Amino acid sequence: MKRRSLLSLTVLAVVAGCSSSSEQPRNRDFTQRLRIPPILEPTIDIDGAKRFALELRSGRSAFVPGRETDTWGINGAYLGPVVRATRGDRVRMSVTNRLPETTTLHWHGMRLPARMDGGPHQMIPPGTTWTPEWTIEQPAATSWFHPHLHGRTAMHVYRGLAGLFLIDDPDGSALPHEYGVDDVPLIVQDKVIGDDGELTTGGVDNGTFGLLGDTILINGTRDPFFEVRTELVRFRLLNASNARVYRIGFADGRTFRVTGADAGPLDRPVTVDRVKISPGERVEFVARFSPGETVVLDSRGEPEKSANDIEEDDFPLLRIVATAGLKPSPAVPASLGGPGPDTAPPGARIRRFSLSGSEINDRDMDMTRIDEVVPAGAVEIWEIDNTTYAHNFHIHEVAFRILEINGVAPPPYQAGPKDTVFLPKKAKARLLVRFGTHVDPVTPYMYHCHILRHEDKGMMGQFVVVEPGTEHLVPRTVPAGHHHD
Repeated sequence: MKRRSLLSLTVLAVVAGCSSSSEQPRNRDFTQRLRIPPILEPTIDIDGAKRFALELRSGRSAFVPGRETDTWGINGAYLGPVVRATRGDRVRMSVTNRLPETTTLHWHGMRLPARMDGGPHQMIPPGTTWTPEWTIEQPAATSWFHPHLHGRTAMHVYRGLAGLFLIDDPDGSALPHEYGVDDVPLIVQDKVIGDDGELTTGGVDNGTFGLLGDTILINGTRDPFFEVRTELVRFRLLNASNARVYRIGFADGRTFRVTGADAGPLDRPVTVDRVKISPGERVEFVARFSPGETVVLDSRGEPEKSANDIEEDDFPLLRIVATAGLKPSPAVPASLGGPGPDTAPPGARIRRFSLSGSEINDRDMDMTRIDEVVPAGAVEIWEIDNTTYAHNFHIHEVAFRILEINGVAPPPYQAGPKDTVFLPKKAKARLLVRFGTHVDPVTPYMYHCHILRHEDKGMMGQFVVVEPGTEHLVPRTVPAGHHHD
């Protein structure tokens, strides 16, 4: 595998039939201080609900100093603020669309009623405001929000519509928690940015995987560095790229401790030197630093290419500079409070899904069709068979455990609660899926590939959650005009 320098390591990139916009990565100078997205302060409504106001708007951003480009953002020119709430909170969102076209805003990883989910049925036309509300009823987690308009998700996310939604739990374990100091978000995205500073959108809707960029942004920052002031730092890593898959670690090979997966904490820390993360996935980890040192966080390809469709490029991501005097940090707890090993109940229903180029079970997405009906609170096994090039699989409103990938248990850091799983070419996965209790026989949730070009092309299905015993009574179509604007 080609090495550009000791600090230039590699990224996984899915390439079969990829767009011509996929280019070799550029060297990094790490000259820009890492932007830390601001936390959005809520107002408190008369009933005690926390109201968060989000405005989707167009703007101008300078990814190259002194040269601006058109972007979209939420409460700003690019990306969004961090929404932060605590388990038990009642939250009420006011989402106003100031963009020139209809969009949606989906709460990825959130356990909530289907009408509040922000999927393709909850459209927000220009000039209107959508006000979903729900009670936070899940463990501490790093979740996020992004558009989910059918056929336009890839472009809307690529232009900059995304943000973190952090859930705190008063009964959770004591991990670093001073936001922006020892609790640091890392939103990783790849872009194509011209020498003139313009954000290139050509290729987003083309090719097998859409656009694969040659420039990596972290929190919207190009060539970022971050100054560490504490011995331990907790990083919240989100892959918000349209298609790229990363294998992230440190250039010097140091180990770090994974503490959380997509849907919540692990039961105990897992020591690793790399984590693989596909679009939509999140990983929380804690790393240790020494006074005065400098280290690069990077993405590196697999040591050997296997029989899947992966091109390995070099992607340094973030330079971390430790100050001369680091503040001592408490040790990472031995127990994190997450669920331990899980098994399927006797007689658990098995559902099978075959992934092809852009179809699930030989069918493209149909907004009017209900594909699956699930009883509330069910625990099921979902078997995902990827018959073609790389995909991943995301299920709305659930937490699942990866039982197997190609007949083998997942690495321990992926054994925690998840909502998205990566499937390389020809891979098979078995998932233990726990469904929620919000019932609605006419408003569906989604399951789909989170490679956004695939999702837009139709690689998505719909399911409803209903009262147990009523499954056979549910129509398999969505009522005409059943949208919640």
